Amino acid sequence: MKNFHRIVLTYLAFLLMGIGFAKANNADALVGFWKTGEGNAVVQIYKQGDAYFGKIVWLKEPIDPTTGKPKIDSKNEDPSLKGRPLLSMVNLRDFKFIKTNHWEDGKIYDPKSGEDYSCKLTMVDNNTLEVRGYVGISLFGRTDTWKRQQVK
Repeated sequence: MKNFHRIVLTYLAFLLMGIGFAKANNADALVGFWKTGEGNAVVQIYKQGDAYFGKIVWLKEPIDPTTGKPKIDSKNEDPSLKGRPLLSMVNLRDFKFIKTNHWEDGKIYDPKSGEDYSCKLTMVDNNTLEVRGYVGISLFGRTDTWKRQQVK
């Protein structure tokens, strides 16, 4: 009887490890709502076709205090994009799932500077996302740590 219990416990342990691995290798694991490192915005990451995108769905301060109107993309050099609202703006584009917990080959737009950067995303755990924007190679960049938000 002891051997039977050991076999069952061993089987359950391997089953649970397999479930954990499958979850970590899930390309859609980053889909959801993420608060930026500064805590001033929430970005919804979603899948469109085979790529992942993100749009700003919440701003801590959505109204420009100088105009009393919603904040806009005032720094963009492209005249057709300048003036678009920051809320609902797509700021992450074209990410591809590369390997377990890594998405690359995407772009991130920074409305503070009006610049586009190459970007890669790494899930540290189910609730922590490292967002690395860079120019050229990722060595020359900056990482921001985002936290998953539960939507009620």
